[in-house]
Amino acid sequence: MDSKTKQMILSALCKHFSVDPIVLGGSDENDVKTLYSNVLKASGKQVSSQNNEEVLKWLDYAEGLPKDRFAALEKLNVELAVKSVVLGNGLTPSAADVAMFASLHSSVIGLSDSDKEKIPHVIRWMNYIQIKEDLSTLFGPVSVKLPQFDFEVSKNVVKLDANANTKKAAESPKPVDKSEAQTSTKKAEPEEPKKKATKEKDAKKEKKKPAEAAPPPANKETELSVSLLNIQVGLIRKAWKHPSADSLLVEEIDVGEGKVRQVVSGLAKFCSPDDLANRLVALITNVKPGKLRDVMSEGLVLCASNEDHSVVEPLLPPAGAKPGERISFSGVEGKPEDVLNPKKKQLEKITPHLYTDESGVATYKGIPFMTSAGPCTSSILKATIK
Repeated sequence: MDSKTKQMILSALCKHFSVDPIVLGGSDENDVKTLYSNVLKASGKQVSSQNNEEVLKWLDYAEGLPKDRFAALEKLNVELAVKSVVLGNGLTPSAADVAMFASLHSSVIGLSDSDKEKIPHVIRWMNYIQIKEDLSTLFGPVSVKLPQFDFEVSKNVVKLDANANTKKAAESPKPVDKSEAQTSTKKAEPEEPKKKATKEKDAKKEKKKPAEAAPPPANKETELSVSLLNIQVGLIRKAWKHPSADSLLVEEIDVGEGKVRQVVSGLAKFCSPDDLANRLVALITNVKPGKLRDVMSEGLVLCASNEDHSVVEPLLPPAGAKPGERISFSGVEGKPEDVLNPKKKQLEKITPHLYTDESGVATYKGIPFMTSAGPCTSSILKATIK
């Protein structure tokens, strides 16, 4: 099992047992059963020996999943045909459920609709676990195609009403007397202006409808994804004070390009140059290069900040993350822009969705900033990230 999957299982177990993942450190040196034992111990919760043995069996299965994942999914589909959860009391998920969910997530999220239809019990279970355990905040949500209903009843009712009106019209007696016909004509005459006025009102409403529709630019804003940003792990080799701005620091950052990038950051009030030396950071490398107070800057260090901006610190990739590797977001696909266009304000539209969660894990819409060694974090909980 690769380190990324083990880290996902660790994160899911921590969420299930309400344990801070930062306390446990990374997942590389431990097998899945050891990770489970460590999380269970940290939670202080007690489980029966019988339940514990069953959980360990499922963890063995999760760790030894075959390369042909779809065959494993089909086997699990048969298992779930007669029960709601993998292991648990009725509808209550267990640690085995969240661990299996995390180990299978990457295999299920990319399935086509036709493949999902072949394993309906697995998809139902995945959807239930991600909602019940709130795991879609840690991983990208598994999309579930819900059945569409066509409400034909209302159409039939309209047809019946139309037929009834026609029938009534056919059954109504024809006028015999001329005077009665003239009277009925006179009564109808005052209604003509009303009909005309109604038509005019309807026409005005029709004209107003296009103006009431949501403007296209608003939809375009929601389409912007974090995948447009090229966020890489960087290692600060050297940092010093900006020569002409007290609030700025200048850093030389290694992102695995064979040369360092010079970056200017507004961190002088919060960090000393010594604090930053040899520190890992999350760096946006596709911002447009430009000078800040006459010093060239070729990137943007992402930082977490509390509500009143009195505490600010760079995001911290985990030990073991490699300089230059791109930070990923589970379930979010797409290539980054070569260079962000400042006129489109892409960065300004994406950063409102960047924040740390209640455990200090850096996220985009609740999806963790992931590296090969685990998620990026901050000591500032529920912070904004810019």
